[in-house]
Amino acid sequence: MTDMRRTILWVVFSMSLILLWDAWNKHTGRPSMFSPTPVAQQKAASAPPPSGAASAAALPAPAQAGASGSIATQAPAASSAASQQLEIVTDVVKARIDTQGGTLSYLELLHYADQEDRRRNVVLMDQSAQRVYLAQTGLIQAGRSFPNHFTAFSVDDATPRRLADGQDRVEVKLSSPVVGGLQYVKTYTFQRGQYTIGVRHEIINRADETLEPQLYLQLVRDGNPPPGESSFYFTFTGPALYTEQKKFHKVEFKDIERGKASTAEPADNGWVAMVQHYFASAWLLNVPGHDRMMREFRAAKVSDNLYSIAMVVPLPPMAAGQSHRVESTLFVGPQEEKKLAALAPGLELVKDYGWFTILAKPLFWLLDKLHALLGNWGWSIVALVVLLKAAFYGLNASAYRSMAKMKAVAPRITELRERYKDKPQQMQQEMMRIYREEKVNPMGGCLPILIQIPVFIALYWVLLSSVEMRNAPWILWIQDLSAKDPYYILPLLMTASTLLQTWLNPTPPDPIQAKMMWIMPLMFSVMFFFFPAGLVLYWLTNNLLSIAQQWYINKKLGVLELKFPSKD
Repeated sequence: MTDMRRTILWVVFSMSLILLWDAWNKHTGRPSMFSPTPVAQQKAASAPPPSGAASAAALPAPAQAGASGSIATQAPAASSAASQQLEIVTDVVKARIDTQGGTLSYLELLHYADQEDRRRNVVLMDQSAQRVYLAQTGLIQAGRSFPNHFTAFSVDDATPRRLADGQDRVEVKLSSPVVGGLQYVKTYTFQRGQYTIGVRHEIINRADETLEPQLYLQLVRDGNPPPGESSFYFTFTGPALYTEQKKFHKVEFKDIERGKASTAEPADNGWVAMVQHYFASAWLLNVPGHDRMMREFRAAKVSDNLYSIAMVVPLPPMAAGQSHRVESTLFVGPQEEKKLAALAPGLELVKDYGWFTILAKPLFWLLDKLHALLGNWGWSIVALVVLLKAAFYGLNASAYRSMAKMKAVAPRITELRERYKDKPQQMQQEMMRIYREEKVNPMGGCLPILIQIPVFIALYWVLLSSVEMRNAPWILWIQDLSAKDPYYILPLLMTASTLLQTWLNPTPPDPIQAKMMWIMPLMFSVMFFFFPAGLVLYWLTNNLLSIAQQWYINKKLGVLELKFPSKD
């Protein structure tokens, strides 16, 4: 049983080393052991320039056309005038809309500082030589050309729109020329304090025949990780979608690359999104007050290192002179769980907790309640760990008593191994006799801890995924719980606490294993130097409370002698 316990520890240690090495490879640009080599940084020559007539041919095209009609991929006709960038500034965002296609081509979050350079804000959407992240719309029909994201739109007033004091909203209305018999009028509405943008689509049939266009709502992004993102976080970046039937579903860039991307069956509900650490964008159709509309879901590789996720909405047949209006919402902003849940069913799931969502959601709810009470996210983390340790006090006490008894009988077990080293079967029998006499359960220290592991992993993902930690101070030098400790004080304390825990645990009889039990926490602690301060604070608090409880139980049972591994 003791060997089984050590086997479990060795498996954990080995997997930690593998994951650590893999994360370091990705962090330094080397190939990962678990995924293909990341697509190389997009070449400046292939990236679309921010403006000008030449940008039309370089704009990323959506999914390949199909027999039933698909998102346009044809090269646009030459434009007689350069496209314009319309600037909109509210109290929370600064955005630009390109008249080439009426595309949202830039969005800056004014209340979120860049973690690499706090003098700058987070730029979520962009169209430059370094990054491509766009929100596009257009019209399609099999065998017809309609206004799409290549079309040059016109605007009545190209001056910057800035939300004035006392003003609640800013609108930008763009109109396309008649293409294929249709005119497409798109109106963006930015509201005070909101990361949601209302987008109204008005389609007018100027032809002398009935037309059946489809409206596509598309997000296009390069396959590069977010700027400054650490490979040690293991967070998801890429497309996602949701329907009531399939629920939340992530689409890996590598699956799109291989042509194996799975989306969802057509439905009268659902949304598409682009997800990254802390932030997301999403096209929503089921806005309050509007009937459900059927839609298809498509993911595609647009070009080298560019990928798209889209909803395609069939519109009713439009006779000559008729028009049709579709209301949609474009969300571009932080993954604030409660606000996302209020926007659309399942949208809060872009804040990805992985397999532990069922545990993570109530933990975040409790953490949020503690923050409302304490007013500081750092102290809320400490309070949450205290509550969890109190809830598991009985289980932990059982585990620590078992480990204390193991520590007490360790000298006898060591002597037994030496005496019967050539008789393993007899040695095992004698060990079991000692365990029975001393009422020691070798697995007693493992099982209670294993029960708690899912809870603490779920809490790990809560703290890693919560945008509320960004720019949130704790005390003194910790001014951002989502960034690593600038002076590495918390990781050093974390390492010291882990070593102290190792001393409190039973010492393996094998000298080599005893030395490795001291090396393991040192190796594992390396990762904490790259983790956000909020995560390290959580682990440190948990360690200190565990040490206090274990120290008390060891002292009560009289097994606190200090024994470090020998140098031999």
